[in-house]
Amino acid sequence: MKRTRSQTKESISVSKSESLTASSSKLPFRAKKIPRLPSSSNNNKNKETLIPEDSIPPPLPTPKPLTSTGEMELALHHLRAADVTLAACIDAFPTPHFHTHRSPFFSLVKSIISQQLSNKASQSIEDRFVALCGGPHSVGPDSVLALSAQQLRGVGISGPKATYLHDLASKYRDGLLSDSSILEMDDETLYKKLTMVKGIGPWSVHMFMIFTLHRPDVLPVGDLVVRRGVERLYGLKSLPQPSQMEKLCEQWKPYRSVGSWYMYRLVEAKGILPLPPPTSLL
Repeated sequence: MKRTRSQTKESISVSKSESLTASSSKLPFRAKKIPRLPSSSNNNKNKETLIPEDSIPPPLPTPKPLTSTGEMELALHHLRAADVTLAACIDAFPTPHFHTHRSPFFSLVKSIISQQLSNKASQSIEDRFVALCGGPHSVGPDSVLALSAQQLRGVGISGPKATYLHDLASKYRDGLLSDSSILEMDDETLYKKLTMVKGIGPWSVHMFMIFTLHRPDVLPVGDLVVRRGVERLYGLKSLPQPSQMEKLCEQWKPYRSVGSWYMYRLVEAKGILPLPPPTSLL
């Protein structure tokens, strides 16, 4: 059978290709490797995962505590100018004083122990707990973890609260929390970290931030006494809801902790201020 001219060319081409492949190992020089360019999908992936340093927001500054020199004077000056109604309350009561001699850890322990108890019962249980630990200076994560739930129940601490104390101490032991880091955290970060501890909710965190850390701009929107104080201060027709508290007390920023302190005094001292007429601030 005769081959056509095109079939002959194809046969010669295949033959040359096979010959070159078979003898490639005998070439007197190494073949150059052609680098593979990254695909566009890889490029896009890299662009998505790499974040420019200048686009990362800096950490929020830790606010000056109210116990800092001159900070309370600044707070009172601001509140008087921002809220005329609150100014009358400020003039009727002594200047707030914030002080504590306990470490952040000890304060959080005390907060857990005192939940849903009277001051007298709470203090009695706390005294027995401190003695069990070996004294006030011995209250720490290690000493708490060394106590069994049965030992804690023996001094009046309930089973759930024993679990809460162990969870708090474990987070200290694991490095998720520490006294030094708590002092350095901004309010938002601190709130998120502390509410991760079993048994510590928003109200406990707000009280801790105001009365232990002396943070200036904390509004405990869920605190019944503070809500009653706001209701009385502005002559509201009903108890304000937490969302309404944010709106009503917006003008107190950045010293809402001080405004909240005066709400406690206002509720405790009934009749010291004349009731304002009902208002429709909400």
